[in-house]
Amino acid sequence: MFKVFLVTGGAGFIGSALVRHLIADTDVTVVNVDKLTYAANLTSLADAGDSERHIFCHADVADRQKMRDIFAQYRPEAVLHLAAESHVDRSIDGPRDFIDTNIVGTYTLLEVAREYWNRLDAETHNRFRFHHVSTDEVYGSLGQTGFFTETTPYSPNSPYSASKAASDHLVRAWRETYGLPTVISNCSNNYGPYQHPEKLIPLVIHKVLEGEPIPVYGKGDNVRDWLYVEDHVQALLMIATRGKPGEVYNVGGENEKQNIEVVRAICSILDELKPGKGSHADLITFVEDRPGHDRRYAIDASKISAELGWQPAESFASGLRKTVSWYLDNQDWCRTAMKNYQGQRLGLKAAP
Repeated sequence: MFKVFLVTGGAGFIGSALVRHLIADTDVTVVNVDKLTYAANLTSLADAGDSERHIFCHADVADRQKMRDIFAQYRPEAVLHLAAESHVDRSIDGPRDFIDTNIVGTYTLLEVAREYWNRLDAETHNRFRFHHVSTDEVYGSLGQTGFFTETTPYSPNSPYSASKAASDHLVRAWRETYGLPTVISNCSNNYGPYQHPEKLIPLVIHKVLEGEPIPVYGKGDNVRDWLYVEDHVQALLMIATRGKPGEVYNVGGENEKQNIEVVRAICSILDELKPGKGSHADLITFVEDRPGHDRRYAIDASKISAELGWQPAESFASGLRKTVSWYLDNQDWCRTAMKNYQGQRLGLKAAP
């Protein structure tokens, strides 16, 4: 195990789950770099944020000098790069932030890591890893059959997925050109506690609790593979510590669901835990579809299973119940997270 991890985006949804796990279940020191944009929240770190092994640095990964200073001061042995703008709808409304963070930020971090890596002593130089965390959306859209594998050609369809595809290519190029020991993972849709309420599952919970219409894009028949965030964190740690440099690992939850199925499942759980006058499913309202909405995502995770022994622990039913219960029990966190977002529709700027 590495002694010092540098985690970018460690106050975000997946990043904070990773930091909580590293502090609670390992003895590593975590250098947590986060720009603290609208979707980041230091309270998501919970008790991990107070640990003497947690070092928080308020910084933008695109700030080269700041990142150089952080590497020089804390001397990480591994980088887990999660910092990214990640919401497809926001990328439609304002793609520039996605270019700046996901592409320019990744380029800057790669260059700083390369400079740092080249100056390390032989032992640390050989042990160092740069793990880039990405998405299955880079592969585009599937038909009714088939799965994304690590060799599926890239075909991104949104500004968000295009920016992540570009960052993946940069990471690969820095490996092939400069020898930087990088590894890439591409995951399916994450869900779980501390996810910003602009995303589907927490947004549906919020709408139900407020008694507001639940917007479902198009016919609700778009399919996603759902991965519980704590299962993803376990995979990330395996990849960072045991993955082979130069390799790509797809991480999926083996839980393909139509969006409408997900919404109805949430309503059913809330009918039980927070009953109203009728079924909460009566709030479902079909709305105009997202421009360029990918039809189906599905991950083949056989490689990480065979090579690293990873398997998701949560079924969708068990993970969703845990998630809904957490949001019901943590409404103060939700209100804080929604200070800059009140559940309004985003991403309707269609092509001219």
